[in-house]
Amino acid sequence: MQPTDLLNQEGNSVEVLSRSAFVTGRKVGILLLLQLAAALTLPFILAHAITVGSPAFLTAVAKESFQVRTAVLLSFVGSALTVYLGITAFPVFRRYSKSAALLFLVVCAVSCTLDVVQAGTIMSMLAISNRFVEAGAAADSELYQVVAAAVASARRSAHATQLLAIGAWMFVFYVSLLRFQLVPRVLAVAGVIGVALQFTGVTLMMFLGYPSIGQMAMPLLPIQIAVAVWLIAKGFRVHPAAPNRREFSAA
Repeated sequence: MQPTDLLNQEGNSVEVLSRSAFVTGRKVGILLLLQLAAALTLPFILAHAITVGSPAFLTAVAKESFQVRTAVLLSFVGSALTVYLGITAFPVFRRYSKSAALLFLVVCAVSCTLDVVQAGTIMSMLAISNRFVEAGAAADSELYQVVAAAVASARRSAHATQLLAIGAWMFVFYVSLLRFQLVPRVLAVAGVIGVALQFTGVTLMMFLGYPSIGQMAMPLLPIQIAVAVWLIAKGFRVHPAAPNRREFSAA
């Protein structure tokens, strides 16, 4: 084969790889935005009544029953999107590191599972709230308060582990973007810092029993949006000489 043919063949391969990286990156960017809305934003807004504390939620949750049920349904969609995100990004990460690709897929699956567990505890809160409101004046207030405290505590514990899993898949995602240079370095570094701040201010505080510092989680939202928009516009960067060279599918 002539050197010219080899060069042409290599050029075509890079072009195909670039196109595939762009399409896959755009899909990942769209999934990030959809997942952000369906799993990380709207459910927490709609289910605000579950955060008013116990026993106050006994009346608050029943009053906002529709919003709470909608939040749970949205969280199921968001959970599925998390797994789909792991599947979509898998061939991209595998091209550079099979272990990193598998790790990301696993943490996405774990996050999905814990999202479902958290949703189950919310439905338990809704069920006891409805029973309390239906019982009205005949309700045994003290008994309901004891049960409410237990259910609310279980929900908070499930939420803490859910946040840990969410932070895990985000951390692996941004570290992989940084390690494999798939997006501009500043975006990947910002993502890692944003996840670290969220973990320190919210998740870690919950595990330690201290009040959460919500302001520390706020930078992560614009960072997530910025990375998603960049991927939609530019796709993943391509490095033809990367280790474990494979052509990843855009499907």
